[in-house]
Amino acid sequence: MIDFYYWTTPNGHKVTLFLEEAGLPYRVIPIDIAKGAQFDPAFLAVAPNNRIPAIVDHEPTGGGEPIALFESGAILLYLAEKTGRFLPQDLRGRTEALTWLFWQMGGLGPMAGQNHHFSIYAPERIPYATERYVRETGRLYGVLDRRLADRPFVAGDDYGIADMAIYPWIVPWHAQQQDLDAHPHLRRWFDAVAARPATVRAYAVADSMA
Repeated sequence: MIDFYYWTTPNGHKVTLFLEEAGLPYRVIPIDIAKGAQFDPAFLAVAPNNRIPAIVDHEPTGGGEPIALFESGAILLYLAEKTGRFLPQDLRGRTEALTWLFWQMGGLGPMAGQNHHFSIYAPERIPYATERYVRETGRLYGVLDRRLADRPFVAGDDYGIADMAIYPWIVPWHAQQQDLDAHPHLRRWFDAVAARPATVRAYAVADSMA
């Protein structure tokens, strides 16, 4: 059983996508970030950076004490290695998948996150900041569109953790002031991931917490 500390954000959705795809048993522990639950000492013992998601794996490979992890990219990599799924085993395939996982962690996620903040949540409008992050989000969409021009999924022929990391950050494309239809390869990939049964189940978890 995996304890899954979760709230309905793109980073939280990444882990739900994996858990549902792999069929791993898990228990959702809601962390309502609007109410400051991320600062609760019990949560901080698992995730000292006071950010969701986090997990505690009570049945780690090889046995022993439970393992706690925070940071969504680290969690995806851990679960892929635990299950032997959604991450290629060969050197080149693994390298491709990890490169695009970290592209999301270091690029798309932070830039789209700043886009959301300055476009939607900032208490005052700062046109320079808004334009900067909307433009950079658009550039990253273009990078992804070109990547998907000759392959079905981000790291190649098979769906994997890079796709799971990226997809939730594309879901709010309209709020990011992007035109998904201007990126046909990205649009094709997005629709394919959205139609996966595990994706539908994962977002139903989020809907149940609304």
